[in-house]
Amino acid sequence: MTSEQPAHTSNAPSEITFGVRGLHCASCVNTLEKKLREHPAITTAIVNLATETGFVRFDPRRLTLSNVFGLVHAAGYTPVELHDAPASADDDLRIQRNWLIFSLCASLPIMLTMGMHTNRAVMQFNLLLATAVQFSAGLTFYRGAWSSIKNRSSNMDVLVALGTSAAYFYSLLAYFGLLGPHREVFFETSAMLIAFIRLGKYLEARARGKAGEALKKLLHLQADKARLVTDAGEKDVPASIIRVDDVVLVRPGETIPVDGEVLEGRGAVDEAMVTGESMPVIKNPGDSVTGATLNKSGVLRVRATRVGEATLLSQIVRMVREAQGDKAPIQRFADAVSAWFVPLVIILSLATFLIWFSLLHTDFLSAFRYAIAVVVIACPCAMGLATPTAIMVGSGIALGRGILVKKGSALETISRMQVVLLDKTGTLTSGTPAMTDLIPVSRSVDPAKLLECLATAEAHSSHPLAQAAISAAAKAGIQPGEAQDFEERGGYGITCTFGGFRLSVGNERLMEEEGVVLAPLADKSAALAAEGKSLIFVAAGTTLVGVAAFGDTLTPNAVRAVSEIRGMGIRTCMITGDHAEVAGIVARQIGVDDYEAGVLPGRKQEVVKEYQRRGMIVGMVGDGINDAPALAQADVGIAIGGGTDVAKETGDIVLMRDDLLDVVRTIHIGRATLGKVRQNLFWALFYNILGIPVAAGLLSRYGITLKPEYAGLAMALSSVSVVLNSILLKRMEKDL
Repeated sequence: MTSEQPAHTSNAPSEITFGVRGLHCASCVNTLEKKLREHPAITTAIVNLATETGFVRFDPRRLTLSNVFGLVHAAGYTPVELHDAPASADDDLRIQRNWLIFSLCASLPIMLTMGMHTNRAVMQFNLLLATAVQFSAGLTFYRGAWSSIKNRSSNMDVLVALGTSAAYFYSLLAYFGLLGPHREVFFETSAMLIAFIRLGKYLEARARGKAGEALKKLLHLQADKARLVTDAGEKDVPASIIRVDDVVLVRPGETIPVDGEVLEGRGAVDEAMVTGESMPVIKNPGDSVTGATLNKSGVLRVRATRVGEATLLSQIVRMVREAQGDKAPIQRFADAVSAWFVPLVIILSLATFLIWFSLLHTDFLSAFRYAIAVVVIACPCAMGLATPTAIMVGSGIALGRGILVKKGSALETISRMQVVLLDKTGTLTSGTPAMTDLIPVSRSVDPAKLLECLATAEAHSSHPLAQAAISAAAKAGIQPGEAQDFEERGGYGITCTFGGFRLSVGNERLMEEEGVVLAPLADKSAALAAEGKSLIFVAAGTTLVGVAAFGDTLTPNAVRAVSEIRGMGIRTCMITGDHAEVAGIVARQIGVDDYEAGVLPGRKQEVVKEYQRRGMIVGMVGDGINDAPALAQADVGIAIGGGTDVAKETGDIVLMRDDLLDVVRTIHIGRATLGKVRQNLFWALFYNILGIPVAAGLLSRYGITLKPEYAGLAMALSSVSVVLNSILLKRMEKDL
């Protein structure tokens, strides 16, 4: 169970996500949501059939968590705290299996002897078996139907209870001769009907488990134990008792138990759980590590910085659960259909009976069986599972690629996206300057010596360009020399003495003061400046030695990602606070359709609104605090994982790997997920549109009929087929 209440106001609504047992179809979902929303203190109630979870947002001043659970109980369902949900789901699967075995064992003898209706002993035996099945394995349908009727609604349990009761009690009355002589009994219909529906429920529960494997894997990643370092030495303790600032020791092959900072040691850590990357990351003292990641080599001494619900893994689990519990817009269609579907089916069943018996003058038993078959085959279970199972699988695939989908509806929204706005700094570009060019004034100047002079002068400066120069020298294997008479002049540059020369390293103003002529590199300098790069000139005495150019480099895959997004028919627009000249250069390098420069944070949000006013579905990709308003305003906000917590909290989708190609992958996943949802809804509706006429006997003149028990099997298997079709989404993983 998760309960959140922002600290900044006592009036903020609380939220709770919990497991729900007893959900059977889309009508159950509607019933429970309606019951919860009737309470004035509840503002939001979302129930998910596939994950069997509920999400409620309420006013804590007027309602407590126990009150919420009480409302769920009153509606006829059983609430379960989320930390108990996995065990409860396993128990439920075991119970479904046991009832299936019992109902099949009791029903098969009835099926095998259904032609021996004249044998009184056999019929007595069948009566006992049918009664046992009806009021044991079938009792759950009576309970569900009663709860549904109490709440003035109708669900699958109502249909099953009606169908099985009609068959059972008709056979019971016929057995005792109360319907006249020689009336046929068919105990096998009710018994096999319950057995087949139990089979469907068992297969459905197993398939749901496969659909939700991603979340189960996450739940099993957390370390159970930790090696706590104390003054008395090391001791193994449960990971749950570790507190912030405790120090733990992690040996090779062990799971890191908490989020923390490496104090001592060096090791390679497998962070595939977080980023989806298979290559281990080297961790040194001062680096952060994430709980549930695996230490592949080296001994690490780690100080805990986040524990329990605050760890990244716990946050991801919470976000995934909320995403799988979220309702996509297309699901509203299924919900609307299922709300009136069950009453319509009952009307169709009565109409079927009256037409066959009164108008077509068929015998009572045949008309009765047609009516029961209509009731049984038309359950809207498949429609209720169509959307959430596909979203569950789709979000699981995304998670495996290091893409955290925080809202399930975002997968549908991103599949419809028409324009994507891309922040420049930190998203399309690295956000930190790097040396891109080093040009000696002539061939007689050694580039390595030029770089050494540059690094020596910049060695004691904290300016970003100075740090970029030192980094470039380090990559080239060049160490700064020892300089004397070091002087840093703000807005100009640095002067110092090195190797017997007075070095001047800085901009044009410094060169002018030092009497350095820049004419030998004037053309190249102008070309570099036109590309939006910052220049640092290097002079020895009054002689120009060379120039270094620095720029904000493009992130890996940025050009390819933009190209592929455009190839999908999505318009791309770069928005940046940088000046127009630099923005224009980057826009041309990246290949976006449009760009806007000099944009303040408020303007970014307004750009999103402008596209939305034009009727377009807008995506926003960003990483910083200044992107948060636009991420929130966009139809789908995509936060770069390496960015700020504000951006991550605001975005609907978080890219854990800082790889812009993951935007492309997310669009592919979203489109494939929406495609599966449409397939599921089509087949669910097509199944009912096709199945009801067959069950009603419209094809009986061609010898095609459907017994009630086989209608029950078909209904059960339709739900299983929808779940299995969703699982087929996993085939796209290899193409991402």
